[in-house]
Amino acid sequence: MPLTHRLLALVVAVTWGLNFLAIHATLAQMPPFLAGSVRFAVIAVPTLLLVPRPAVAWRWLLGYGFGFGVLQFAFLYLAMDSGMPTGLASLVLQSSAPFTVLLAAVLLRERLTGRQGLGVAVAVAGLAGIAVHRAQLDGGATLLPVLLTLCGGLGWALGNLANRQARPDSSFRLMLWMSVVPPVPMLALSLVVEGPGRIAEAFTGLTSPTGLLALAGLAYTVLVATLVGTGVWTWLMARHPSSVVAPFSMLVPVVGIGASWLVLREPTEPVELALGALVVGGVLLGSSRPRARPATAAADVQVPAAEQASGNEQVTGPEPARPAPLPQGTAGGQPVDGRAVAVSPPR
Repeated sequence: MPLTHRLLALVVAVTWGLNFLAIHATLAQMPPFLAGSVRFAVIAVPTLLLVPRPAVAWRWLLGYGFGFGVLQFAFLYLAMDSGMPTGLASLVLQSSAPFTVLLAAVLLRERLTGRQGLGVAVAVAGLAGIAVHRAQLDGGATLLPVLLTLCGGLGWALGNLANRQARPDSSFRLMLWMSVVPPVPMLALSLVVEGPGRIAEAFTGLTSPTGLLALAGLAYTVLVATLVGTGVWTWLMARHPSSVVAPFSMLVPVVGIGASWLVLREPTEPVELALGALVVGGVLLGSSRPRARPATAAADVQVPAAEQASGNEQVTGPEPARPAPLPQGTAGGQPVDGRAVAVSPPR
């Protein structure tokens, strides 16, 4: 992977990590379900008018939109609106990676390797440690936002499975058309849960300083994190193995936690940082492939000279299929080729 492409992957990871700050700014003005509806509607309208629908079955398109769009962002936005620290949200959302592997094993009958199983166990141990630690703070009041964020990770994982089954001809167009699904369900949730009064208040206050920051955050999420970030990420995934590109998404929570501390002065306790490192390590362990054994001279098959002279080539059997790597959990987030799924954070 050339240095320029590595730098592009690094820029995308930074972009997605900063997206959690943009979400924080948007939620300061808009209630969570309304924010999610508007965030997708801004993409859905031009998509319906200008972008051809990808060649995928409707059930997988709807499943991808409902899991990745509705469930993930409804729970994530609600968690952050309920007190989930911005930086910690970028970390706990990495739960989508072990959720994806476990659901693929159960629902798609994909084989779970020993390395993947160990990676999932390590990541789950880190997430469970964060949940237990949060349950001990403020009488357990800080546990609910963590559980809501975990539900967002589960929704993301369900979307990943639909994305994998869709096998789109264009991953970027699938991502755009996925955005057509969430606006109406999330607007309905907003009307029922948040009420017309709160919706009207959110729009009438857009000219205030908080409202302008919310619009800036929304623009960043849509234009920078989603369209540019996902576009570059999809371009990289099409040119390099997922095992090379996907680990860069592990920088998303690092950027998210660091930016939240720097901009919002949001503290993260050392025990949560240690447990977060355990989560990231587990995801990286499960996503890495073992080194291929070098071929030995004894395994080479000699081709008779007569065959060489006639131009016949040695024919070997197909290479055994390798198990799929553990998907990476990323902000913001953001979808790649359904045939080599690498998860990115909410976008």
